[in-house]
Amino acid sequence: MPVSDPSARPAPLPGRRAHAVDRAFLGMERRHPDVRWDAGGVAYLSGPPPSLADLRAYVGFRLGGLPLLTSRVEGGARRPRWLPDPDFAVGRHVHEVVADGPAGWDAALHTALDAPFAPGTYWGVWLIHGHVPDEYAVCYRFHHACQDGSAAALTFRAMLGEGEPSARPVPKKGRLTGLPRRVGTAVGLTTMFLAGSLPVRGHRGAAAPVAPTGERRLWRGRVPADALRRIAAAHGGSAHDVHLAALAGALSAWSARSGVPLPRVRALLPVDARRPNEEQTWGNRCFALPLELPVSTTSERGTGSLDGDSPLRRLEHVMATTRRLRGEAWRQAIQDLVRYMPDRPTEWYLRRMLSPRVTDVMATSMPIADKGSLGDSRVTGVALLPLLVPGHLFGVGLSYFGEWAETSFVADRALPHGELLPELWEQAVGELEGEVEASSAPE
Repeated sequence: MPVSDPSARPAPLPGRRAHAVDRAFLGMERRHPDVRWDAGGVAYLSGPPPSLADLRAYVGFRLGGLPLLTSRVEGGARRPRWLPDPDFAVGRHVHEVVADGPAGWDAALHTALDAPFAPGTYWGVWLIHGHVPDEYAVCYRFHHACQDGSAAALTFRAMLGEGEPSARPVPKKGRLTGLPRRVGTAVGLTTMFLAGSLPVRGHRGAAAPVAPTGERRLWRGRVPADALRRIAAAHGGSAHDVHLAALAGALSAWSARSGVPLPRVRALLPVDARRPNEEQTWGNRCFALPLELPVSTTSERGTGSLDGDSPLRRLEHVMATTRRLRGEAWRQAIQDLVRYMPDRPTEWYLRRMLSPRVTDVMATSMPIADKGSLGDSRVTGVALLPLLVPGHLFGVGLSYFGEWAETSFVADRALPHGELLPELWEQAVGELEGEVEASSAPE
């Protein structure tokens, strides 16, 4: 494992002005200091774990390629900027949690999920081990004012990744001659989603019937990534469409088992709006889009409604909504909104979309890498840790790592039967795959 002096710092960088989305999250933190505004991921590795000192040296070495991770925010609420932190120390960011034998793994993992950041820091890494000799995990968490999921995935690849991630779609370079049309499209996009966020009489969102504890839990599932791609190719959609349709099916089954009514479930989808020259490991360049999931309640089953139990009908419902969003015009509009929207409208929009009165589930997806390692240890799996918004049922993350599509559900410990969600999602993918095979079989 390469080592370096943990106190070594990269050359100072000029200050970088915080983006409007960064400032929105910083503003929400000031208004709601009791809320957890962090997200992240967990890498699971095979092999003997490093010592804490070696991991700190390794992270210090890798920070040479991630200079903005050694920044801190200054300038107050009006003009915040990311500036090099002269007091940066790796030891304040990299920590250790030791499990008390095989039975202590769950407690150790969730200690890392819930541990507070050190004062004045915006991210942290936790080494989790002790349950078995040749397995361990590395948990990376960050304040959402500092990074979005795309930036965090780039950090993962710089720290642990090997190989290239799946290509992300980006709009082509815009032309000034198309500016009026782009402005109209961006305004139309915003109007459409804001109109969808208005409350409807007699139409309420989901709500767990228990008080939250403040303790997070993580549950994982996985299917071969090719399974999602085959289903998507058969119906002209995307693998993410298949994931969302399976999520709707899983929620229908979970509602029946848990007794939690779901009169409406609207997912909040973060969309990466970086331009081609913005491949960076810091900051937010995302836009939040609401999407109503076709979740059937007990009273709706057997009615033959659009939101019924047919897996393919759920997929068709999702695709009808996402088809426009995959087009270049809509992607360009999202990029323009993120680039040019002023601070106050940006924060107002994010507050609106994060509100449990508007959305119920955070649903993000991210290509990670083909493979990964830390020294002689190999990464065997990953789990995203999406932002868990107070009042939401849970956050769900779909990550692509190697040959697997891995889903992770992060929820408050009080969510009834939350541990069933990954298995129900896997079953819903299997149902979709079965219907595709049946429809393509020769008569």
